[in-house]
Amino acid sequence: MAAVVMRLPVARKAVGPSGSRGGEKHLVVPGDTITTDTGYMRGHGTYVVEEKLVASVAGAVERVNKLVCVTPLKTRYNGEVGDIVVGRITEVQQKRWKVETNSRLDSVLLLSSVNLPGGELRRRSAEDELAMRDYLQEGDLISAEVQSVFSDGAVSLHTRSLKYGKLGQGVLVQVSPSLVKRQKTHFHDLPCGASVILGNNGFIWIYPTPEQKDEEAGGFTTNLEPVPLSDREVISRLRNCIVALVTQKLMLFDTSILYCYEASLSHQIKDILKPEVMEEIVLETRQKLLDLEG
Repeated sequence: MAAVVMRLPVARKAVGPSGSRGGEKHLVVPGDTITTDTGYMRGHGTYVVEEKLVASVAGAVERVNKLVCVTPLKTRYNGEVGDIVVGRITEVQQKRWKVETNSRLDSVLLLSSVNLPGGELRRRSAEDELAMRDYLQEGDLISAEVQSVFSDGAVSLHTRSLKYGKLGQGVLVQVSPSLVKRQKTHFHDLPCGASVILGNNGFIWIYPTPEQKDEEAGGFTTNLEPVPLSDREVISRLRNCIVALVTQKLMLFDTSILYCYEASLSHQIKDILKPEVMEEIVLETRQKLLDLEG
């Protein structure tokens, strides 16, 4: 018979509106007046009525010189050139794969935008087109980089570097793209024994750190050896830590994940998802990040 966990209700602390640093960013809801100054240009998420700049979405106000836009707190992924994404192959078409990347439209990975097995540099032939399912098939997970964005918002991907390609064994966590912090690198080998790929599209891949990189495969081979129990426990703990950070609306990057992992070591893996434990470890993580910035 399965055990039932029961918890008594606890009084939660009231969270007041957070003051913005330097007054640069503040939260708005649809209909809020952002500014009455006519010198500003209208950006995404805003419209002008009676010479006032008004928000059309709920989110954070961002100003770049005279351009004012509102970045939504919860939205689908809007691709930008150079973004690192994790996606799932949904369809194999003529000379291209369709990829689900959490955006409004399916992304496209062209046959000419992938490395051939062995790293060959040549034109793609009819034989390559017939062998597309040998490279990637429906259901496969890949890491890729955004090569270009079409006028309708659809994204074109490429995997021309050996660090991109087919993903093997691991755990996929889906979060809001607005919670993934933009950094120089989104591939992180954490000291706890696992690695993470923080996709700008909100897909996060956690996998055991490989002992050696396979340079010859061209990103198409996956290691299907059994993963040791210790590695699986680390991956499970990291997954629960990321879920805790997302629940408490804390930005995801390598340092915040590592601090949260360290704060959770005193708890069992399954207990991390309990609301009171989640609140405790995220509060400790937030304090460490503030100390680091201070």
